[in-house]
Amino acid sequence: MREIDGLAVRIITPAEGDVRTTGGEPPVVLLHGFVSDGVTDWIAPGTAAALAATGRTVVVPDLPGHGASADPVDAAEMGAGALADRLLAALDALGVGEFDLVGYSLGARLAWEFPAVAPGRVGRVVLGGLSPREPFAAVDVEALHRAVAGGGEPEDPFTGMVAGLVRSRGDRAPALARCVEGLRNTPFAPGGWAGRVAPVVVVGADDVMTRGIESIVAPLDGAELVTVPGDHLGAVAGAEFRRVVLKALAR
Repeated sequence: MREIDGLAVRIITPAEGDVRTTGGEPPVVLLHGFVSDGVTDWIAPGTAAALAATGRTVVVPDLPGHGASADPVDAAEMGAGALADRLLAALDALGVGEFDLVGYSLGARLAWEFPAVAPGRVGRVVLGGLSPREPFAAVDVEALHRAVAGGGEPEDPFTGMVAGLVRSRGDRAPALARCVEGLRNTPFAPGGWAGRVAPVVVVGADDVMTRGIESIVAPLDGAELVTVPGDHLGAVAGAEFRRVVLKALAR
């Protein structure tokens, strides 16, 4: 595992070598979801190893406040654009030029930003578990921070649910609350797709978070929408999701 400016990055290689593009297929970057990490979403289910077995180098970062990465100092660090810029800087430090990209949930939301912040460098993209709207838009941020600090339960049920989710991560809860605030301040409002290749969008059959995703996919010329078994938490670990990723990146 490498540490780059507070970000923990795991690199899985098919053989001896580094992460630079060497004339074969480019590296694959895997971005995990909220309150998860690279090990849980990508390494433990076998997705990273399956990609490496095809000859691809795989780069698996932990987002700030998640996994083995350092906590953010303030919410501004956790805005969608700021996170994409920081991840790109880590890839630059690793010597990565062009790359393919797979994101799940929050990772998919961030992956949407990459073709714009890294023009010409992003190839094939798989967006898994992507919500068509900003999930944190309805969060009462002040009430969330109070709840995390032990100041009482939020009156709003959705904010209370988010508070319970971040508090389940113990000492990481304040950092995760800052993540919610940063994303709420930079809500997902997709316009045109900036990538040179239309994405493959993958949703779980029982994932209520992705309802309405057709409104995002339909305007994207050449985009493909694939449904796999599972809900929002389970789909990413499934064999069918892994099969779709391997197929999409092999084309």
